[in-house]
Amino acid sequence: MNKQPDARLERALATLALVIISLISLANVVVRYFTNASFAFTEEFSVFLLVILTFAGASAALRRNRHIRIGMLERMFPALRTPLIVLQWLAAVTVLGLIVWYGGQFALEEYQWDSESPGLGLPNWWYVVWLPLLALLMLFRLTQMTLDRLRGRLSDEP
Repeated sequence: MNKQPDARLERALATLALVIISLISLANVVVRYFTNASFAFTEEFSVFLLVILTFAGASAALRRNRHIRIGMLERMFPALRTPLIVLQWLAAVTVLGLIVWYGGQFALEEYQWDSESPGLGLPNWWYVVWLPLLALLMLFRLTQMTLDRLRGRLSDEP
C-alpha cells in the first residue's frame, strides 16, 4: 500500500474550528466567572463551528477510509465486493446529494429573505451556506475513497 491518502484542507478546517470553539468557550467561562456575564456570540458561533467541524472531520475520515460503514457483507460475500462498494457509494451519494440540494435551497432562501441570526443579527446564510459546500466536499472525498477501493489502492479495512 502507498502512503495514506490525505485531506489536508478538511483537517485544517476541522482543527481551526475546534481551536476556535475551545478558545471562545474558555473565554466565555473565564468572563462569566469574573463578571457574572457572558459573551452573547459564543453559543451562535459554537454551533456554527460544530457543524463545520463535523462535516470537515467526516470528509477527512472518508478520504482516509475511516468512516463508519458496515463491512460484514463484503467479508461474507467477497464475490460481491465490487457491487457492494458501488451500492455503498450510491447510498452515500443519495444522502449527500439531498443535503447539497436542500441545504443549497435553504441557504438561497436565507439570502433572499435577508434572515438574520437571533443572537448577533448576522445574515443567516453566512452560517447555512457551509452545509451544502462541505457536503459537496464530502461527496468528492467519498468518490476518491470509492475509486481507490475499487482499484485496490486502499484496503477495505480501515
